[in-house]
Amino acid sequence: MSGSCFAERLTSLVSLTPAEHRALERLEDRQRNLRRGAVLQRENDRSNELYVLKTGMMMSSVLLDDGSRQILRFLFPGDMMGESALVYGEAPETLTAVTDAVVCPFERPAFATLIVEHPRLAALIMVYAQVERVSLTDRLASLGRTSAKARVAALLLELRNRMRGLDTELGAAFTLGLTQEEIADATGLTAVHVNRMLRQLEDERLIARENGRVTIVNEKQLIRAANFVDRTQGLDLGWLPAAR
Repeated sequence: MSGSCFAERLTSLVSLTPAEHRALERLEDRQRNLRRGAVLQRENDRSNELYVLKTGMMMSSVLLDDGSRQILRFLFPGDMMGESALVYGEAPETLTAVTDAVVCPFERPAFATLIVEHPRLAALIMVYAQVERVSLTDRLASLGRTSAKARVAALLLELRNRMRGLDTELGAAFTLGLTQEEIADATGLTAVHVNRMLRQLEDERLIARENGRVTIVNEKQLIRAANFVDRTQGLDLGWLPAAR
């Protein structure tokens, strides 16, 4: 098994060469431990570092003018974070630990070296950036045009699918690991409204909840209720350059 969780993530798409594995392992030479709630990067701060999330769960968010928070995405082991440091002098988002977490920081020159020496890895990173972009587009459409029930259902499916990507034996049940306030900030609702929608999904026997765990009881109907599309499926990677 590779010493790089980012390499393990990319291996789900293509078989990496030993040289590519070593290049990704070098990005994860250093580690930084974070406690739940710790802020790794704050919006508008200057930063020259990027990060790979090694363990735990994190989130990116922005603070709105009225003081409310919009959560943009939840991050899982193998995700690269802080890429905006490559193109902006100030961070456009805040990165916060949802659980205790371990991150691996690396600086921009290391990323530049990776691109020059391993163009296929650079292309794979672009693939993941596009998957993330399309997923955020789906979230934007959901916030503007779907019901509260659909937003909550879509988030549950997204989280379950991300967790299943890390654990292929994960079944219909998973630990949610989020407060109702965090779900609210991700879906543009209030915590009270989130609670009501979760109860409605239970009443309709689409999900079940017990001790912080969610079980998807009727996945087909939940997908329909959420208008959900799994953007990690159906990728066309035939154009990737050859490994060096």
